[in-house]
Amino acid sequence: MSLTDIAARIRAAEREAGRAPGSVTLIAVSKVQPLGRVEAVLEQGHRVFGENYVQEAAGKWPALRDRFPGVSLHMIGPLQSNKVKSALELFDAIHTLDRMSLATKLARLVAEHGRCPELFVQVNTGEEPQKAGVLPRDADAFIAECRAMGLGLSGLMCIPPEDADPKPHFAVLADMAARNGLAGLSMGMSADFEQAIAAGATHVRVGSAIFGARDYG
Repeated sequence: MSLTDIAARIRAAEREAGRAPGSVTLIAVSKVQPLGRVEAVLEQGHRVFGENYVQEAAGKWPALRDRFPGVSLHMIGPLQSNKVKSALELFDAIHTLDRMSLATKLARLVAEHGRCPELFVQVNTGEEPQKAGVLPRDADAFIAECRAMGLGLSGLMCIPPEDADPKPHFAVLADMAARNGLAGLSMGMSADFEQAIAAGATHVRVGSAIFGARDYG
């Protein structure tokens, strides 16, 4: 698979779903990928990337951004409270707003610095105890509390359970976004992004299908 192949599949899924061309943003997930692979995708013209770890992103992206203007960097991994200030300086979007303590710290720092990235609330649609995210039954109240703090929310994010049919999870997230007036839906990864697009995804997160398998060694 390649960037070109994935982009073609996204365009085809948009057409199949009756979506406007270009209505879905491809986030190329570059975490733990060798620099050469990331540079190759940048050289093909892609500019939207996702990272899971603030420290890794801080070591990699400032220099790459100097060489490749126009990069949009998305935080898609759990965000520790002690990394919020660095994340605000690095990222154009944060997809993992998942708890009130994080929202409170974000609101304070955004007020101090006057810059707010796009923010997506992560919803634990499968109610998995080991997974981050606001529980579905708490999501409406959490969204309201974030807005009351002055946080401008762009949308919602979910990661369906690994062995489950993702479609019901995508549908739950889409319904939740609609009733809260949120346009952004960050859902769908390498194995299911076409189903996510059919359900209304605005952002899909694809890593190994573009870059190849990650080496964690």
